[in-house]
Amino acid sequence: MPAVASPPQANVAIHPLRAKFFRGLADPSRLAILATLIDSPLTVGEVVTATGLSQSNASNHLACLLECGLVSREQQGKFAIYSLADRRVAALIALADDVLSDHVAQLASCTRYATPEGAQ
Repeated sequence: MPAVASPPQANVAIHPLRAKFFRGLADPSRLAILATLIDSPLTVGEVVTATGLSQSNASNHLACLLECGLVSREQQGKFAIYSLADRRVAALIALADDVLSDHVAQLASCTRYATPEGAQ
């Protein structure tokens, strides 16, 4: 695992950007899209099928993820193919799942973090 360049408290300016990064990941639809792209690149239609999102909802979230640099897009004929822009996103999701598995009961009963509407 790569070493962190400086202790977190040494660079407090990074915290707002870090929070923004995690807010981007906090949406269940965006997480579902990222999870579907872990194994292979997909078209919007394939993302829709894999996630159950509507085409417009999936497209909007893909645009957000593209703008933030978490996914990349390659045009192949009339299809746009989306993939993870950085394989570390897959590792981050796997690490989150690992931590979650150790704290699922506490997180499920936590009242301080609101659950987004429609999420379980």
